[in-house]
Amino acid sequence: MKINQLSVFLENKPGQLSEPCRALADAGVSILTLSLADTDQFGIMRLIIRDWQKAKAVLEKAGCVVKVTEVVAIEVGDKPGGLADVLEAIEAADINIEYMYAFTFRRGDKAVLVFRFDDPDSAVKVLQDKGIGVIGGVELYGRAQ
Repeated sequence: MKINQLSVFLENKPGQLSEPCRALADAGVSILTLSLADTDQFGIMRLIIRDWQKAKAVLEKAGCVVKVTEVVAIEVGDKPGGLADVLEAIEAADINIEYMYAFTFRRGDKAVLVFRFDDPDSAVKVLQDKGIGVIGGVELYGRAQ
């Protein structure tokens, strides 16, 4: 139920974001979703890509520093309190959320969010025990077309 995310480390200056995106485009690799965070010195572009192994090789060949991390994609009720319900379930299990971001598509009346947990295996179990939909990689990649 965990999916692999690529984190690409970039200098925080003009032109640094387009280079990895162009390398992926030239290799025919589509980005399903991404998040960008920054500091004064560097940025981290986090990517979910169907063929993450190919994307990692393409990015490294282009000179990028790439790290693979496991994240969890879950369904969240797209209504007031939907996210609060999920967060309370995670916090009750004493699992830390390192970061999260929204996916670019919906599943019916549910939004899809990507979470990085300090203990993803425990998080998946807690979420499933609470009836919160956890989306596996195959299902996620098949729906994001």
